[in-house]
Amino acid sequence: MNNAPIGVFDSGLGGLTAVREFMKILPNENIIYFGDTGRVPYGSRSKDTIKKYAFQDAKFLLKHNVKMIVAACGTVSSVATNLKNDLPVPYTGVVSPTCFTAVQATKNKKIGVIGTSATIKSHSYKKLIEEFDNSISVIEQDCPLFVPLVENGFINKDDQIVRLVIKRYLAPLMDAKVDTIILGCTHYPIIKEAISSVMGEDLTLIDSGRETALYAKNVLAEKGLLNDSNEKGRCEFYVSDTPEGFENVAGVFLGKDIEHSVEQINIELY
Repeated sequence: MNNAPIGVFDSGLGGLTAVREFMKILPNENIIYFGDTGRVPYGSRSKDTIKKYAFQDAKFLLKHNVKMIVAACGTVSSVATNLKNDLPVPYTGVVSPTCFTAVQATKNKKIGVIGTSATIKSHSYKKLIEEFDNSISVIEQDCPLFVPLVENGFINKDDQIVRLVIKRYLAPLMDAKVDTIILGCTHYPIIKEAISSVMGEDLTLIDSGRETALYAKNVLAEKGLLNDSNEKGRCEFYVSDTPEGFENVAGVFLGKDIEHSVEQINIELY
């Protein structure tokens, strides 16, 4: 048994959808979550800035003696690709596990990828999908308004504002007749129902948080690092800005109240 925590970080709130999946798939594991709410968003930053932030986030988690680090952030996973080589513990981003599942899921070999501008500009998902199967056609689309919609509570599938934004961004994917879409930002599962409602129920949506949690479980099992305790795991939450705003929205992402359990830290010390 290894009861050391799993470290998960994101630029802000989005990574909580991954934490939610970790809690389902690895219910006995302890989790340390860091949301860099003081420097969000990462998706519009330069590559050098994203890499700097990712290394600081990882260093903070290492101070908590984590046994694995997960970048629950499509932007970091796409841009800070060398992070894995500089860490003393197992690491994963969200790109590889998600691409593998999407390649298995598509029937017509047409996959759509949606994410932040930085994620889409990196072509990380497209490149890896083509490595898996170069006969697959990949259509990429950045969706910069999705994150602010989610963080401001615009998530209902019947909300006309939400539906109009989805239609505007995903029209090229509809025209290309993709049968599978990668939700390449961990905010996007929150509007998964709305996307399905607009795009059609036959479309397969790949949740990067879920696929990453499944992959992490396999890695920990292979390395003998799973916590086989019968006790439910604990979650600790840290942010780089005031906790109040984080606490208010986090309940939507996690499906439970985390009020008064969030601590603010100075990430610039790492």
